[in-house]
Amino acid sequence: MSGESDAAGRRGLSRRGLLGLAAGGGAAALALAGAGGFALGSRGARSDEAADVHPFFGAHQSGIVTAVQEHLHFAAFDMMPRSDRDDLIELLQDWSYASARMTQGLEVSATGAVGGPAEAPPDDTGEALGLKAAALTITIGFGPTLFENDDGDRYGIRDRRPARLERLPAFVGDDLDPAQSDGDLCIQVCADDPQVAVHAIRNLSRIAFGRAKLRWSQLGFGRTSRTSAAQQTPRNLFGFKDGTANILADDAAALAEHVWVGEGDGPDWLAGGSYLVARRIAMLIETWDRVRLSEQQRIFGRDKGEGAPLSGGAESDAPVLARLDAHSHVRLAHHDGNNGIRILRRGFNYVGGNNELGRLDAGLFFLSYQRDPAQFVTLQRALSTDLLNEYIRHVGSGIWAVPPGAQQGSFVGAGLFD
Repeated sequence: MSGESDAAGRRGLSRRGLLGLAAGGGAAALALAGAGGFALGSRGARSDEAADVHPFFGAHQSGIVTAVQEHLHFAAFDMMPRSDRDDLIELLQDWSYASARMTQGLEVSATGAVGGPAEAPPDDTGEALGLKAAALTITIGFGPTLFENDDGDRYGIRDRRPARLERLPAFVGDDLDPAQSDGDLCIQVCADDPQVAVHAIRNLSRIAFGRAKLRWSQLGFGRTSRTSAAQQTPRNLFGFKDGTANILADDAAALAEHVWVGEGDGPDWLAGGSYLVARRIAMLIETWDRVRLSEQQRIFGRDKGEGAPLSGGAESDAPVLARLDAHSHVRLAHHDGNNGIRILRRGFNYVGGNNELGRLDAGLFFLSYQRDPAQFVTLQRALSTDLLNEYIRHVGSGIWAVPPGAQQGSFVGAGLFD
């Protein structure tokens, strides 16, 4: 990543942002700690994919309907206790400026990793030097506690909180770790090169120094959904094709109905945005691996090899729900059995080494976008008797309002402060 271009249409990072680059590092280091070294290994992106560049500015934030990339670095942040409204606005401006540059394959500032004074810390950490943009997308969201928490209305935006933005209710199978859940802000970074994804979170964490601190983060690999008809349906770590019936980017009607917040949904500043739900779902890999094939297929309701529904037909054929086990995953989750409710899935596999019992710490980092959080809540409650629940645990959770895309010369979330 090199070159000089004010991709954000602004003069550059704020003084606080530049100080963060000079003084930050602890939070960024924590973002990588314990996440597993697998993500920084061999890069599997094809050369044509690695050259992809997605614009940061536009009607919607990229990273929602964008063709799902191969790698993820997700991070949740909490604002510092003494931060004020100006700190929040300035942070979002700085994040937008740096994101607009990085998504174009540039460094976070014009001086970058090697163009500044030799006796000062570089603005950019430099591990993405020479790498292409790799289809990098950066998506920013606002959690319920940004609008109000135990300290009250910190930023004067309580009355602008979306009525539907509330902490998710408890679900069957929840064993949530508070340290791996929630957050005032979130950043979803996706790319076809894992080092490009890590570079983005690392530098955005540095920029936030003194204004926001990292709460938790998650690395992901091997997408478990698709948003483009050109993409093949991927597999999860249980070996089954995942997300066959996902909403695709070219289905404008479905996106308008199920994903994008409408003009009349309220509040006005969120129109064109969406709601993001993140769930860290641990898979009991060793237990699952001892289950016979026929039982695995009955649990999912699909053929393991081809992905076709057990009711017959090909993978893309709609399942005949009455022919599936009443508690199979497909029967309970499919929109035909849930009054047509759909969500846009954008999940990734994860592996974090072994746990204290010597078992694989692995699972699905589930991400979904929906017009109304009630869509996710309805579907998740429908899965309360899912046969799959015996083999999974929900250990992390969060919800954020994702504003519409920023306009050239502005920043993500600007409408919230109008």
